[in-house]
Amino acid sequence: MAFDYSGHRVLVSGAAHGIGAAVCDGFRAAGATVLATDVLAGKSEHSGLASLDVTDEAEIAKLVAAEDDFDIYVHVAGGVLGQRKRPVEDVPTEDWDAIYNVNVRGAFLVSRAVVPGMKRLGKGKIVTIASGAGLGVSLTGIQAYASAKAALIGLTRQLGHELGPFNINVNAVAPGFLRTNPDAELQWQSYGEAGQNAMIADIPLRRLGEPEDIANAVLFLASPFASWITGQTLSVSGGPMP
Repeated sequence: MAFDYSGHRVLVSGAAHGIGAAVCDGFRAAGATVLATDVLAGKSEHSGLASLDVTDEAEIAKLVAAEDDFDIYVHVAGGVLGQRKRPVEDVPTEDWDAIYNVNVRGAFLVSRAVVPGMKRLGKGKIVTIASGAGLGVSLTGIQAYASAKAALIGLTRQLGHELGPFNINVNAVAPGFLRTNPDAELQWQSYGEAGQNAMIADIPLRRLGEPEDIANAVLFLASPFASWITGQTLSVSGGPMP
């Protein structure tokens, strides 16, 4: 299976590192024109990033209006935003809202902005990066993160249903645990050697995921090979854990 994205225009949010950067690399290697964006543009080791805050409607509209129509959008922006596990009674409303705003509202806002162009083109692919936390219980223990990723899966399913008649496929990838950002690294270190070994032992393929594992799934879902798949969530986690 070889991917050829020559002639395709791809918008990726959350592209400063980890999964987002790997997704951009994968599409570029397959010949696509990629606009990599992140709120951290200018603060990342990766060059060529355009600034985009996926919670800012005006900024999204300005960026999309300045570009030719995109036929692929990958929503990677999200995460726990530096938050830590706390009892539900100690979680400030603004912390809950911050996670929802990036993970769910951001996916809605950018999708809403790029869909008209996809309709003009008569085709499109939207892929959201959810999480195993949205399919079960989050290892982070962060209530907003688990429920936001579940909401993102619901949004993906609903958009897949709505946009199918316009030849626009909408799917999600739900990664397992990856050490791709400072929050994940802190979580990993908190387990200690025994906890880390136990986690890996529970993964059927006996290893943690790499950003390229997720990027490969995204490239598949955005390709003609997945033309009859929409509204679905693909778990990319090394196998079901007990």
